[in-house]
Amino acid sequence: MWRCALPPLPRYPTVDELGARAAALVARHPRDARLRRVGTSRAGTPLWLLSVGHGSRQALVVAGPHANEPVGGATVLRLAERALADPRLCEGADATWNLLLCLDPDGARRNEAWLSGPYTLGNYFRHFFRPGFLEQPEWLPEGADGATLPETRALLDLQDELRPFLQCSLHGVDVGGAFLELTRELPGIAQRVARTANRLGIPRELGPYDTLYWPTLGPAVYRIPPPRRGDLAAAITEAAVESTWFHPHPYGTVTAVVEAPMWGVAAVEDPTPPADADAALRTVSHTLRDDTRLLEEILARVRPLLGCSPDVARLLAPVDDYLLVGPGLADSWDPDLRQGGTRPLPPLTVARLTALRLAGRRVALRTAGLLHQLVTASGHDPRGVLPELDRLIDEWCADYRDGCGARWIPVARQVEYQARVVLAVFDLAERDARVRSRSGETGWGSPAAVPMHRE
Repeated sequence: MWRCALPPLPRYPTVDELGARAAALVARHPRDARLRRVGTSRAGTPLWLLSVGHGSRQALVVAGPHANEPVGGATVLRLAERALADPRLCEGADATWNLLLCLDPDGARRNEAWLSGPYTLGNYFRHFFRPGFLEQPEWLPEGADGATLPETRALLDLQDELRPFLQCSLHGVDVGGAFLELTRELPGIAQRVARTANRLGIPRELGPYDTLYWPTLGPAVYRIPPPRRGDLAAAITEAAVESTWFHPHPYGTVTAVVEAPMWGVAAVEDPTPPADADAALRTVSHTLRDDTRLLEEILARVRPLLGCSPDVARLLAPVDDYLLVGPGLADSWDPDLRQGGTRPLPPLTVARLTALRLAGRRVALRTAGLLHQLVTASGHDPRGVLPELDRLIDEWCADYRDGCGARWIPVARQVEYQARVVLAVFDLAERDARVRSRSGETGWGSPAAVPMHRE
């Protein structure tokens, strides 16, 4: 049986702990593991790549693309241990595992106030941080040539250097269930996801808000559509712009986005039809609209007092993003406002309606948490909004907990689920690459398999 040389963390690792544990692993395995700096964040933090094995075929795993989703850091450490312990994952597959410890270390540091616990919804949302859409390093709203964030440029350069046959982007779902997104179908993966989730007691999300209009490849497995041009709101809600998920596509790369939940909700895997879908949609949309209006009023009262420092601007950017998309989402879900030309919603189930309810509440809670931080950091509250924000956060977290049945999933189980899904994707992608290679298609990720330029 495989044993972890380093004891698994009972909590999420910080940015510094990730680097220290990776360095300790390399010190124990100097022949088979390497650690190198592949870039620097905007605040000067090194971007570390841990590589295991010496195979010619490259697998790239990216942790921490979203600052508030820390599970991926612990997962890449687990994957490194397993790749070192199991010859089938390196020599047997002629593969090298390239594990980017954290793509957004600056944002991750802003979440460290809640990383060590207590793991309550209120503590999480009061200390939540995720940068504005234009500062999230996986997105390419101006295309790869227009990417300016140093974290984004480091990832693009790494993709062009490695030309991986597989890329995994490790994400977390704060409240909901597990699901998987792929740029290319891998037959058999839905069954493996189901087995892993069932064994670990992780709910699968059968209709995530993120994939509302995406093709379904199997239960809780979705096909990422090719990028297209759109406005900012569409990009935030439909991943409509270019991204680092598709950047290595010309190399034959298949990208998998592996989502693991922090708080699980059983209803997200209920496929039954709802008793009254329209009534449920009205409730969800009206709630989001009302919550957005409340938060807009609070922001209007405090914004003139916040100043214009870089720290304030960084916190305000996601607030403005969420308040921008909230009303549009509410209108798009409201059966009384949807017009004939509006894109029709997919068939509604209890799972999908629950996902929409969770998504609407998430927009409001994230906004309230960021506003709470802004006012708290200012050191004074002349408008008296902190008690109001505390009340709203408590009420909305109680709705998650009591109304939706949100239950904490221990960190070790989140990590084990995500690691097992990555290994399953690796196995199937490696088989797929062999088949494509024999048929003359690209897909091995080797320089000889792809043209040396991009269109």
